Amino acid sequence: MPGESFDTYQLGQEHQAVRDAARKISQDKVAPNAAKADETSEFPQASYEALRIADLHAPHIPTEYGGGGADALATAIVIEEVSRACAASGLIPAVNKLGTMPLLLAGSEPLKQQFLPPVASGEAMFSYCLSEPEAGSDVAAMTTRAVPDGDGWILNGVKRWITNAGVSRFYTVFAVTEPGAGTRGISAFVVDAENDAGVGFGAPERKLGIKGSPTREVYLDGVRVGPDRLVGAVGEGFKLAMRTLDHTRVTIAAQAVGIAAGALAAAGEYVTEREQFGHRLADLQAVQFMVADMGMKLEAARQLTYAAAARSERVEADLTFFGAAAKCFASDAAMEITTDAVQLLGGYGCTKDYPLERMMRDAKITQIYEGTNQVQRVVMARQLLKPR
Repeated sequence: MPGESFDTYQLGQEHQAVRDAARKISQDKVAPNAAKADETSEFPQASYEALRIADLHAPHIPTEYGGGGADALATAIVIEEVSRACAASGLIPAVNKLGTMPLLLAGSEPLKQQFLPPVASGEAMFSYCLSEPEAGSDVAAMTTRAVPDGDGWILNGVKRWITNAGVSRFYTVFAVTEPGAGTRGISAFVVDAENDAGVGFGAPERKLGIKGSPTREVYLDGVRVGPDRLVGAVGEGFKLAMRTLDHTRVTIAAQAVGIAAGALAAAGEYVTEREQFGHRLADLQAVQFMVADMGMKLEAARQLTYAAAARSERVEADLTFFGAAAKCFASDAAMEITTDAVQLLGGYGCTKDYPLERMMRDAKITQIYEGTNQVQRVVMARQLLKPR
């Protein structure tokens, strides 16, 4: 109706306060470490400590386990703001959520009490072990086995593309407990790399982007875990993995939004200062059109991501579609925006004197991990076409 107020269609004061706090920490304590982390391919420990002190390293952990109890939207905002400064550091809260989400969804209370408080306090990080050398998008092809041993289990196998492997202490590991049963024969377990014998790591992958976040293989050589390490029920691991990704694809969308926002800000600053042919680049219509498209795509991605985060918090029936849509759209937008940002800087965009080339390299992985964007389109299509 004319005159009706639409003030409610904005972030509330609490979420805005989260953004302000996360942006300040990211600008002051994370951004200064970003270039070095990329150059050396070393985990940005100083950034981690800054996020830990600010309680932004795992904001999603519920208060009953010592965490801040941030909802899905607040967590997405934290990841967005940290990724705006450093995409590799944005994976600290994102991967902590990915690794712990199976416990939050299906873990026993004793399991949560044992493994969530160390993550909340910053004593440990938590990673997620699903992919394997021959089982990426085809999860059912995994060969890692969990064989009953007395009242416990013995795990053997190799996991690949594990984010923050070697830095994290805890791992949610998916393994086959009933060979030949396909997706119904997969179960989930928690592994403690410090205390469970037989856990090893491969050499860090030499990557295009997010170099400050180590990616390694995880080796499980006769790792014995007790019955209390089972997450959920036997044979329910695949469903749990997919439920987890419904929630955490929102965090990758948030990371992509953050990378794109950082690129747009850097490019905008450059074109307003740089002069050619007697005019600022920002005064040229061709440049203005590029910037307008970048801003439009960024805001569309942000709004879709926030809508998906709200559905994640409420566990809505359409979360699967929105999680896939947000991840797919935001990462595609981030790739386009960072590429255009490099273009706006001309030759400088291709140098390490400016952060745009790093942001463009970082953006690419958001189109690939937690399910390639081709897989996301399959997920969305199935949701749209299934019988109602």
